[in-house]
Order: sequence, then structure tokens, then C-alpha cells
Amino acid sequence: MSRNVGLWIDHKKANIVFVMDKKVEQKLIKSNVEKQLGRFDGIRSTSPYESHLVPADDRQERDFQGHLDIYYDEVISCIHDAESILIFGPGEAKDQLRKRLEKDKLGGLVVNIETVDKMTDRQIAAKVQQYFKKI
Repeated sequence: MSRNVGLWIDHKKANIVFVMDKKVEQKLIKSNVEKQLGRFDGIRSTSPYESHLVPADDRQERDFQGHLDIYYDEVISCIHDAESILIFGPGEAKDQLRKRLEKDKLGGLVVNIETVDKMTDRQIAAKVQQYFKKI
């Protein structure tokens, strides 16, 4: 039984579609990552040392990358036993995931990477089914 996987991914969520012969399953993984950390509740500070309330950019970036690493690890754990992987999505997350897959020696499973805009769950499932039907 072949196990093909297609996933639509951005930094907020990954919608994974498993295609096994004629059976199709979907799984949603949310990252719970916020890109822009900023001031508290949009309230302006009246204190003269407001810069101390907002974390430094490098710390924000490290925190952001740490959350993304956990998120990508969870996605990889779901797709590690696939025979072939189709990755698509709107931003840079798909390329970051591909690099992580290559680092984990799973890069050879990636059959294609496509840039697409936002899609519904049904559109994602249909695209994955149609792609693997051609192969």
C-alpha cells in the first residue's frame, strides 16, 4: 500500500493529507506561533523606559525560531513514513520545512514544492489527490 502525503503549510498551520490507495485522511497541526511580539495590548506606555518593556529583536527571533522548530518537528513526525511528499503553501514555511527534511535525511521524499495561496480543506485534499493520481 503506497502512502503519499501532501501538505499545505505556513507559519500558523499545516494541513496534512494522507493518500493511501483510495483512502484519504486529513490532519491539522497548529503552530501557535506569533510572528510579531510587541507592546502589551496595544497600550502606549507613559514611562520613560518603554524600550525595556519590549523584548529585543534578536531574542524575539530566537523565540520565534524555537517555536517553529517544535512545530516543524511535529509536522515531520506525522509525515516521516511517507513514500512521497508534496509541499505547497503561500510563504517561506514550505522551503524551511524542505530544508528540515533534508537535514533529517528525508529530503529525497519531496516530489514537488509549489507556491499557492490560501485554500480550503477540501481544495487542499482535492489538489493532493489529483497530484498523486497523475503519478
